Amino acid sequence: MSKTKRKKIVSLLLSSALMAGILAGCTSKEETTSGGGKSSEKEKITFLIDNQTQLDGIEAVIAEFEKKNNIKVEIETRPGGAEGDNIIKTRLATGDMTDLVWNNSGSQLQALNPEQNFVDLSNEPFMENIMEDYKEAVSANGKVFGIPGTPTNAGGWLYNKKVYAELGLSVPKTWDELLANNEKIKQAGKTAVIGTFKDTWTSQVIVLADNYNVLSESPDFAEDFTANKAKISTTPAALRSFEKLEEVFKKDYMNKDFLATGYDAGLKMLADGTGAHYPMITFALANLATNFPDQMQDIGFFPQPSDSSDKNGLTVWMPAGIFINKNSEHVDDAKKFLEFYVSQEGIDLYTSKIKPTGPVAIKGVNLSDDVYPAVKDMLPYFESGNTAPALEFLSPVKGPNLEQITTQVGSGISSAKEGAELYDKDVEKQAKQLGLEGW
Repeated sequence: MSKTKRKKIVSLLLSSALMAGILAGCTSKEETTSGGGKSSEKEKITFLIDNQTQLDGIEAVIAEFEKKNNIKVEIETRPGGAEGDNIIKTRLATGDMTDLVWNNSGSQLQALNPEQNFVDLSNEPFMENIMEDYKEAVSANGKVFGIPGTPTNAGGWLYNKKVYAELGLSVPKTWDELLANNEKIKQAGKTAVIGTFKDTWTSQVIVLADNYNVLSESPDFAEDFTANKAKISTTPAALRSFEKLEEVFKKDYMNKDFLATGYDAGLKMLADGTGAHYPMITFALANLATNFPDQMQDIGFFPQPSDSSDKNGLTVWMPAGIFINKNSEHVDDAKKFLEFYVSQEGIDLYTSKIKPTGPVAIKGVNLSDDVYPAVKDMLPYFESGNTAPALEFLSPVKGPNLEQITTQVGSGISSAKEGAELYDKDVEKQAKQLGLEGW
């Protein structure tokens, strides 16, 4: 074979290889082909979510988003709890994070250094309708980093409407009115306040759900508490939260076996009307609906009353958020997804699969008429702006032993003052570990 022919063959092979490489590069993204044979590239964004989150509503939003946009959203799951928190921190530190990240708002977000790791959404038009209290829970240094991933929850009092009707009771607007209702319920031979201290976390609710009332009396308490300028035990409005828990015990309003009764049993007592009130966070509505669907119309909700009828509002648990990884190569696509997620259409898709256990943290968005009656009870407080976040969404400080301390106060082992002092010490240890100024 001549040298000229060899050169032509080699040149042809190299050209073929080059063309194959170009074609391979063109197909590295997912392709869709139209009827006319023209192919279009499909972008992909990845989304890390903990495996304890209900995905039905999120997947409904994703499916419609993918139809409307040439963008695929791929979910990855991680464990919940401390293991999941460590996975997020590690992946952010190593640059191995997904485009979108699902994480708690409030104090748990601050632990991730949002300014360093997430995209600032402050100036995005779709953020204008996010509730201000929620923005505060996902902010750092004046920048806002997330959208609400679920509707809100609220802390307060679930109650049995049939018992109220039977005894001629009205929803209380003050703490004294609630105590008077409790007295009538007790005299009727029913449990006035369901106690489920076997699951110690439930003992915290009366204290935590009082934060709207605390802030009504002491508007700067959260900031001063974080800066070690105010203590629970020496701030009358904050100490009052522990005193309310103490009063419920001293007046013997709880079921006799409250230390041996668990959360599931408490829900049953509420549903069947053997217990009239259950201090609880409204995520319990989902459990009630699963186990007692026929009783959902009998369950109502009211905020924890203050000592004055002029100050009546709702303590809100802010939902987990969706955040954009600052090192993502698909920030614009991720923003499109967030915009769709918080639209009326996105909310309708989500709530078509998962009934909300509280109002959404988005202004101007309506919920369907078939939401639980207890959720309808919450709506006026959102519409009037009479809401405040739970303290953990305003301060990074929450002592790890609160549920043990509230169990002691709620069972008479410690007084309200002693419990508040114990919690102040508990908080001090945690604040020092976080390296907060002033501690």
